[in-house]
Amino acid sequence: MDTTSQSNVLFVVLDTVRKDHLEPYGYERSTTPALSRFAEEATVFESAVAPAPWTLPVHASLFTGLYPSEHGADQGSPYLDDATTLASSLSAAGYDTACYSSNAWITPYTSLTDGFDRQDSFFEVLPGDVLSGPLASAWQAVNDNAYLRELASSIVHIGAKAHAKLASGEGADSKTPSVIDRTKSFIDESDSDEGWFGFINLMDAHLPYYPPAEYREEFAPGVDPSEVCQNSKEYNSGAREIDDAEFDDIRGLYDAEIAHMDAELGRLFDWLRETDQWDDTTVVVCADHGELHGEHDLYGHEFALYDQLINVPLLVKHPDLEADRRDDLVELLDCYHTVLDAVGVDPAATVGTTGDDAPVPRDPTRSLLSSEYRTFEGASEPDPGQRAVIEGDAASDDASSDDYAFVEYAQPVIELHHLEEKASEAGIELPDDHRAYSRLRAARSTDAKYVRADRIPDEGYRLDEDPAEESPIDPDDDAVVAATERALARFEDAVGGAWDDPSEADPDEADALAEADEETQERLRELGYLE
Repeated sequence: MDTTSQSNVLFVVLDTVRKDHLEPYGYERSTTPALSRFAEEATVFESAVAPAPWTLPVHASLFTGLYPSEHGADQGSPYLDDATTLASSLSAAGYDTACYSSNAWITPYTSLTDGFDRQDSFFEVLPGDVLSGPLASAWQAVNDNAYLRELASSIVHIGAKAHAKLASGEGADSKTPSVIDRTKSFIDESDSDEGWFGFINLMDAHLPYYPPAEYREEFAPGVDPSEVCQNSKEYNSGAREIDDAEFDDIRGLYDAEIAHMDAELGRLFDWLRETDQWDDTTVVVCADHGELHGEHDLYGHEFALYDQLINVPLLVKHPDLEADRRDDLVELLDCYHTVLDAVGVDPAATVGTTGDDAPVPRDPTRSLLSSEYRTFEGASEPDPGQRAVIEGDAASDDASSDDYAFVEYAQPVIELHHLEEKASEAGIELPDDHRAYSRLRAARSTDAKYVRADRIPDEGYRLDEDPAEESPIDPDDDAVVAATERALARFEDAVGGAWDDPSEADPDEADALAEADEETQERLRELGYLE
């Protein structure tokens, strides 16, 4: 590897933040002065693509270097199983590791916090011990059994409702300051000779939007958050209309949330500078996905793969990267290899390469720091995305020689349930071909995108000519879109079986919930999950 090894890594995910609301990407409102300063010494990536449009599968990809259909963490099986995480590999190599988040998906019960020496979710819905220990195992067994899966789904359903309640009204308070404070304490207390790896997820820009008053007054003056639509399912189901003026108010609240996150992140950056740790720290800042505010007649981040959701901000500071802008294609799962490269750790050496949970080896063709980046022909064991690109290059068709990123979206079980509830309450019957029932996959290059769906028509776009994706193009009518569709087909072949339903658990696993200790069962009864 031709990289400069650094001691520390700070990895920041700005949850649900779309890049066109950030100043480094040309936004005219002053939402992100701290990120703007950071961008002056970082590489700003224009064409970074998330592997999915929502939190769980994206974070699982960040932590494993795998596509969603490979790691399997999705709403059908909402946990990361049989995978060695980035944090596990770094911890095994002697790094102090910590994860602080207020996102309900980044908790022990989804296994996304595996490998972190310290972790805390500021998602204060259930006591911490409920979602760890015996129940964490029971959660997995429940989800692997079709009969019991609805019970498991109800846990997240109730959690989502509780989050909405906790994040709204006068009782709303951002957990971001606490996340920043805990991160500073972790860094301050780290005594590893190797260094530290800190991962944080800042959740403020996720619905519902209840920004602190000072930011609301600046970006959404006169807007009462309780008076605007804060439930995307109401709009997407057709139960609630939102006019342009209301969407303007919603965007103002969204900008206020982003400005608050930026100020807190700037507080952490300034502290790292003041304590002389900044120069020894690789810093990665990205969003896991974006958000729709009425574009394509959608609200939120479900049921679609438009660029507002998957073309995300990514900024990286490292000595081997120039302070510059790049418009070449980047996939977020490349961050896994980039972090390993930044600290000079290869999981094959620290964890091993055998067993079902063997980590993905460090790959220079997927590291942003390497001169071999995305020269996939040099990959020793090409993954499905690499194979799809290599096979396209081998076809020697000029139109099919572009690089491609790949995105996957399994049917959104929980969002669909909420959508159907809102529709039913309004006396609306959703048609069988509603996009909410569709599973989606996409291939995206810098010039084009092709989305395959199983309930609605496929969609192809020339992003170089139609960046807003307003005019679908049939691949028969455009060679570049046709090449993108072929790239998607190659990816689909490489990940065969990706949309299979989770297999039923064997009888022993299905009995895990019944065999949970009495204290756990009693807690479940108190919460209403057991009779």
